[in-house]
Amino acid sequence: MLSFEEARQRLLDLGRGARTPGSETVALDQADGRVLARDLVAPEDLPGFDASTMDGYAVDHAVLQGARALPGDACGVLPVVGESRAGHAVPALLPGTAMRIFTGAELPVGADAVIMQERVERIEDRARFAQSATPWQNVRRQGGDLRAGELALAAGVRLGPAALGLAASCDHATLEVFARPRVTIFTTGDELLPAGTPRRRGQLPESNGAAIAAMARRSGAELLVRRTLLDDRALVARALDEALASSDVVVTIGGVSVGDHDVVRDALADAGATLEFWRVAIKPGKPLAVGRRGAALFLGLPGNPASAMVTFALFGAPLLRTLGGERAPLPRGLAAVVLHDLPHEPGRLELVRAALSLEGGVLGVRAVTHQASGANLGMVRADALLAVPLACTGLRAGDTATVYPFSELALQ
Repeated sequence: MLSFEEARQRLLDLGRGARTPGSETVALDQADGRVLARDLVAPEDLPGFDASTMDGYAVDHAVLQGARALPGDACGVLPVVGESRAGHAVPALLPGTAMRIFTGAELPVGADAVIMQERVERIEDRARFAQSATPWQNVRRQGGDLRAGELALAAGVRLGPAALGLAASCDHATLEVFARPRVTIFTTGDELLPAGTPRRRGQLPESNGAAIAAMARRSGAELLVRRTLLDDRALVARALDEALASSDVVVTIGGVSVGDHDVVRDALADAGATLEFWRVAIKPGKPLAVGRRGAALFLGLPGNPASAMVTFALFGAPLLRTLGGERAPLPRGLAAVVLHDLPHEPGRLELVRAALSLEGGVLGVRAVTHQASGANLGMVRADALLAVPLACTGLRAGDTATVYPFSELALQ
């Protein structure tokens, strides 16, 4: 068996060597979740002018410091002339005066600070200031975020709300993004029927396909086909042959182990594909198979629900992110304190379905019940995978371990 690290690295190397993703231009509102294909630079300074960060009064701090103080004044009094509102032209500040200004409005020429209105007493056309000012107080400077020509977003970043907001701030109405990797998903098993279909004893509603399809979409894929196949070698071979001709990745669920009716690996060979490796030292998910035909890649997942989801989270999702042009395709692990003793038999990396908690500022982790690889319920009750190292003989309460939140694994 390959180690987890070696298997994943070999898979991602295959992904990087596969066909280069194309790109397309999409409207800003359609770019959420897509991967940026071209560096985005600021066409002009951001912000484009010195702007007030609050409602108040624009002043020249030196003039305010020199203003004649009245008895009891902390600073002084200045006449108020003019107003600066967001989106409106603003006149220059007259010498020896203050100007009313509002949040987001341009700072008038001649001013270098804003005093928040809570620190000012307005007396008709004058303003009495309770404090002095320092240069650029409460001012967002022109170019303080980005200078014209500076990099705003690097190619390879997955676009989310904040990135889209920044792109809009840089006046980009469209974005060039990588094409989505095309995925076909086959679930195998004579016993499986679509959910909601009448069935006889011994038959089961097919559930893995729905879960893996959702994870593939969350990893940036375009789902071409999702079907359930009987455990028939010739039938599976024909389906794989067609799918490998039109897909970037073909995923099968079930049928890759050593049972008499596990036909997928033989069918893969019949379809003209090569098996790059099979079996990985992880639990759950040991019978993971990876193959290829030309530029198309094959990922054979085990059939138990938890095994299928865990292996796709750790292998399938990073592969799709790599094929989709993402610069950082791997999930980020966090350090968490284990809240109870956790036995472990050395020999495989174990991915324990677990729940995170935050108490006293410390991130803790606890295994959930229903750890069986055939149980969907454990995945529902968990929000992270707790990694127990291959050589570990068990974790003790208080140990620090690596956890992978489901949000990093296309599971949330």
